[in-house]
Amino acid sequence: MRVIVVGGGLMGTTTAFFLARRGVDVRLIDRARVGQAATNASFGNIRRQGRYLPQLPLAHRSRALWGDAAQLVGTDLEFRATGHVRLAFDAQAVVDMERFAADAEPYGLQLEILKPPELRNRYPWANSGALAASLSPIDGSANPRLVSPAFAQAAVRQGAEIIEDTPVTAITRATNGLRVRTPRKEFHADAVVNAAGFWGARFAASVGEPVPIEAHGPQMGVTEPLPWRIAPVVGIWTRGKAENIYFRQVERGNIVFGGGLRVPVRSELGHAKVDPALTLAQLPRLARLCPALSRVQVIRTWSGCEGYTADMLPVMGPSRTTAGLFHAFGFCGHGFQLGPGVGDVMAELIVTGDTSTPIADFSISRFADAGCNASQKSDTFPQTPR
Repeated sequence: MRVIVVGGGLMGTTTAFFLARRGVDVRLIDRARVGQAATNASFGNIRRQGRYLPQLPLAHRSRALWGDAAQLVGTDLEFRATGHVRLAFDAQAVVDMERFAADAEPYGLQLEILKPPELRNRYPWANSGALAASLSPIDGSANPRLVSPAFAQAAVRQGAEIIEDTPVTAITRATNGLRVRTPRKEFHADAVVNAAGFWGARFAASVGEPVPIEAHGPQMGVTEPLPWRIAPVVGIWTRGKAENIYFRQVERGNIVFGGGLRVPVRSELGHAKVDPALTLAQLPRLARLCPALSRVQVIRTWSGCEGYTADMLPVMGPSRTTAGLFHAFGFCGHGFQLGPGVGDVMAELIVTGDTSTPIADFSISRFADAGCNASQKSDTFPQTPR
């Protein structure tokens, strides 16, 4: 079997790796360099709490693979299972937190609910105004700058070919299989995986499967190094998009932070620029989580182009119009944790025709079933918690 993967982000490189590991003839093609787009802009969050509940089986599969990732790819991806804690500051947030914890338990996710005395004792750096918190003990973070290149290199060692600086201009049917066109040459394959991030929607539309999607950029930043005190990844329970700030302290002492409002991206260029005003708005919300961060210096900011579908859920699975075409794009800023699981599931699906992890909710057919077109905006569907 010959498979071409279009897109060299985390979804594409993990898919290439797990396909090659199954003995498939794999070629990955990227418009720029592996890991330079949305994955490179990621926060690096290995988070399961707060997800769309039917997504948890995929998240569990991925979390297990994160634990084996260093052995799989032969290098340290800086995955650390330090825990993921989310603070609640008002009564509605506490209700949302407790409801999610109860609803997630049948899906196999058990959260620890921390009341103020235990929260203060365990995390003395946390704002004393927090009413409660939830902890997912074995979640954590990894370094997004390392992950895609490491999976790509591991795929090459398994026999895959990586082609960079080569934009794919079209995916079309061929006499036997599919044809992938680039400015350099034309490739043929039995199957193609569309893992092109925001641009994946263009390939889907070209085969009659429009997806309502928008391009936005996360507001990311990092501070000066500080004495290391904070082990877990820290977030907040809130319904307010602007308040949804999160951070983690890396072993070198710097605080990496993100969240809040996103910047719009000109899709024809694909370049996202940080809005300094939004960075300034993040800082008091960061200090709300940890008051000791109220006077730190920010030394760098960045962003990247991410694709957000109308219902805030990814597109995964086979095309409904084109045999041999598979989609894995539109992960709406919360795909980093899912990456290894997505690659493993896509490889299993392509090789066996099925997967043991349910992904029906992410089928591209949901947009056709709902009578959507690509111009519909993000309030068309219910939103998924970040």
